[in-house]
Amino acid sequence: MEANGEMPGVLVQIRSASLGYAGRSVLTGVDLDIRQGDHVGIVGPNGSGKTTLLRSVLGLLRPIAGEVTRFAGVTVGYVPQRDTVDPEYPLTVLDIVMMGLYRRVGALHRLGKPEREAGMEALAHVGLADQSERPFRSLSGGQKQRVLLARALAGSPSLLLMDEPTNGMDLPAEHSMMLLIDHLRREHGLTVVMVSHLLNTVVNHVENVVLVGEGRIRVGAVEEMVTEPVLAALYAMDVQVARLGRRKVVMPSAQAEETRQ
Repeated sequence: MEANGEMPGVLVQIRSASLGYAGRSVLTGVDLDIRQGDHVGIVGPNGSGKTTLLRSVLGLLRPIAGEVTRFAGVTVGYVPQRDTVDPEYPLTVLDIVMMGLYRRVGALHRLGKPEREAGMEALAHVGLADQSERPFRSLSGGQKQRVLLARALAGSPSLLLMDEPTNGMDLPAEHSMMLLIDHLRREHGLTVVMVSHLLNTVVNHVENVVLVGEGRIRVGAVEEMVTEPVLAALYAMDVQVARLGRRKVVMPSAQAEETRQ
């Protein structure tokens, strides 16, 4: 649903929503505002409904009850997991990026020089302009994810939605990707919402978190939500939240380790 009467600073608003598939709710009582400039992480146990929430924000799922409103003028860039792109499809890096321009020019419009330039600019933003003619399938996992990010950026979004942007990456690639997202957010004034199961990665970059579990969500600032009582309830295990320099580290508590043994 798209509305013209935009609330100040709100890009997407969810109110009293029940979200799910084929009339069966996965999440109920969902209330969420995504505001201009937000940096939000959606986290929770596997199967808790994180992707359901993301698909609802994207507009791919209609709410079973309640309302999901994306206000007029909001342009969305979506970065899926890289495994959603067929690795055998014979496309170059630039071909993949230019796919992000079809919404702007129309699916039947032939992409020309302006679109090619926009695609190259997007690749430059993610540091891969020199790889534009390489086959997409020949890239490393981290490079593929950067290409999908460039595809989303090519459409000049105001809201960037990312599904597991560091899934399957080694530590250096993961760190590099998160720093790139932080840089792009500052440089372009993007609002960023990302789903991730990597709690330690997310909470050290985002400002707010959406905790998804037991059919509900909880929303708040990192300092408020990333606490031992809150996370112990979410993951149904004892956890410890510590600081290592400037970073938060979430780990199973000694008691939880003893219970597992």
